[in-house]
Amino acid sequence: MTELSDLLNVLELEPAGEGRYTARNFGDGPGLVVFGGQLLAQALVAGSLVDESKEVKSLHTIFARSGAVDQPLDIDVDVMHTGRAFASAAVSFSQGGKLCSRSLVLLSAEEPDLIRHQPARPDVESPAEATGSSHGGGWWEIRTCGGADINDPEAVGPAELAVWMRFPGAPDDVRTSQALLAYASDGFLIGTAMRPHPGVGQALSHVTISTTVLTHTLTFHEPFRAGDWMLVAHEAPYAGRGRSYGRAHVFTEDGRLVASFVQENLIRELGESAGGRPGAVM
Repeated sequence: MTELSDLLNVLELEPAGEGRYTARNFGDGPGLVVFGGQLLAQALVAGSLVDESKEVKSLHTIFARSGAVDQPLDIDVDVMHTGRAFASAAVSFSQGGKLCSRSLVLLSAEEPDLIRHQPARPDVESPAEATGSSHGGGWWEIRTCGGADINDPEAVGPAELAVWMRFPGAPDDVRTSQALLAYASDGFLIGTAMRPHPGVGQALSHVTISTTVLTHTLTFHEPFRAGDWMLVAHEAPYAGRGRSYGRAHVFTEDGRLVASFVQENLIRELGESAGGRPGAVM
């Protein structure tokens, strides 16, 4: 049975020289590909090591090629800048000498407010009232609002999805909380884009529909604890031409906006030409 400790273990990167690390994968089995959320989480950890006096502000990732779960990952960190207020780095993942993904990581020192505003948290049912989901497990608790089911091809609704989630027992430090949210942020916007379309659902991914995440940008606004309930409000305002675009805001239970992310995805019939693009990450 998978435990939270199994995911936390793959976030512990093994030094392999200056600016280089090796990493294990979450899950096992021949033929399985590395989950994009794992790469996001590990990229955040690797980038944060550039300047541990600062917090990760944003992470922008392009997934170029799939990685195999049964092979370790090689990580190269190229420091772009370290200064008083900001630091930045490029973090590249490869297997067998082939590039899998590359992330740009921006770190920021804490600064006082000059101005402040945020949107209100969506008015949805509480975590106790929301519907439990088997998508995560005991170590990653997920509850869906409004009875939405992104797996059911016949469950049609708006291109929106509100999900409560938390990682019970997760450490409270900022880096781990950010890494766990990065992991969790990768899995719902494709299903959100499918919701308005009958006969299309996430359960059909890699069966009759080819899907993958192409790019993912995650921005952190405020400190939070991944062990507490977080409301992730997803929307996918565009789908077409074999692609979709989605975005989400992440709120604490008391209404603080703590993070936001956007994602570009591939959604097309299985077997269509990839136009030369390497294999999927999802």
